[in-house]
Amino acid sequence: MNYSIQQIAKIVGGTLINNQDTEITKVVFDGRQATQNTLFVPITWGNDGHNYINGAIDNGASATFWSKDHPNPPQNFPTILVDDTLKAFQQLAVHYLRLVGPQVVAISGSNGKTTTKDFIAAIGAKKYRTVKTPANFNNEIGVPTTILKMPQDTELLVIELGMDHPGDLDLLSKMITPDIAVLTMIGEAHIEFFKTRERIADGKMEIINGLKPDGTLVYNGDEPLLITRSNANPTLKTNTFGLHAENQLFASEISLMTTSANFTTNQSTTRFTIPLTGNYNVSNALAAISVGHLLAIDDAQIAEALKHTIITSNRTEWLSANFGGQILSDVYNANPTAMAAVLTSFQATPTTGQRFLVLGDMLELGDVAPKMHADLAEAIDPSKIDGIYLVGDLMMCLEKRLKEIAPTLDIHHYPVDQKSALMHDLQLRLKPNDLMLVKGSHGIHLETVVAAFVSSTM
Repeated sequence: MNYSIQQIAKIVGGTLINNQDTEITKVVFDGRQATQNTLFVPITWGNDGHNYINGAIDNGASATFWSKDHPNPPQNFPTILVDDTLKAFQQLAVHYLRLVGPQVVAISGSNGKTTTKDFIAAIGAKKYRTVKTPANFNNEIGVPTTILKMPQDTELLVIELGMDHPGDLDLLSKMITPDIAVLTMIGEAHIEFFKTRERIADGKMEIINGLKPDGTLVYNGDEPLLITRSNANPTLKTNTFGLHAENQLFASEISLMTTSANFTTNQSTTRFTIPLTGNYNVSNALAAISVGHLLAIDDAQIAEALKHTIITSNRTEWLSANFGGQILSDVYNANPTAMAAVLTSFQATPTTGQRFLVLGDMLELGDVAPKMHADLAEAIDPSKIDGIYLVGDLMMCLEKRLKEIAPTLDIHHYPVDQKSALMHDLQLRLKPNDLMLVKGSHGIHLETVVAAFVSSTM
């Protein structure tokens, strides 16, 4: 991006004081990232960003937004007074998005949205100059940040949209006005705030609120909640994908390996390969293929892109372990539907060694959390698991249920702050050719366990 300070003030409807002729090429809300030609955006979230203006200036910032309700704006420094710094930040991003004018693909879902984003961006890059959401920059700050960082020659923006509360996707969808909206699945993530899966589905359907009039919703047709809501919008253009033959695009001849999967579809003789295993990842790839078709990309290019997609870390990735076996790491988030899917895939993975589970609490499940943790027992096959290591208070519910139905199963439990003991016990147990699944909500920080067993030393 490249705007004068005067242009930015006009775009956001702000009042410019201490004007200087400076071009702005970068926008940051962390003063430590400020450099020359940077606009600093002090956001009031927890720590008030206005308190860090001096650091931003010391690091080279060229201008700042400033909330009108905050006293003492900086002296002798270009400052744009606005009613709300976050909204001004978002207004600037919207203006830049309209200026660049790329096609926009928006992805959301209770699970799989980051992997699907990676697949779609890889496919899109075969034909278009493509930018995607970095890491998980998918909220009201991350989305405008992604937009403002894209080059002016961007042709395709693949952007992930997160949701914590009702209304979140309404705001983000209307901000980016997607050409294509994608919904991967409905799980139980954030059920603490939504109370039911039905309400989660309602929240996810907000992704179409900003959809362009000729836009298309691509959704998982294996999910009845999405079918019902899609059918309630008779003018909505839709494409469905999934593992069932009722979908417009579905997979067949699926072959799952330890670290990859391949399959065909009902629409092509091409065989597609992805660098991830599990039927749920095949479903994510189907979403991306459907988008690729809408972008007029042929199956040969789609297949090449899927095969070589670089997947964002901590999303269901197999890693070589220092004990001589392998780790299936999925430690970014967790909800019961996703946990059960990963367990099914892991238990089907062949090995000459033993299989171990390291499972952490699934957070933000509200009052139903104890039951949902206990019900995970139905997804665990005692005949295929040699040891279970549980982390967190909620996982005690799973431990209790497992001991009732499989009393001989080897189960260990640890408080969240006792991961060092967990790692010590695992180190004594794990041997070459063993497989270990590590999964839990990010707040449990099981990535420390993964890091310990993929490093060269313990």
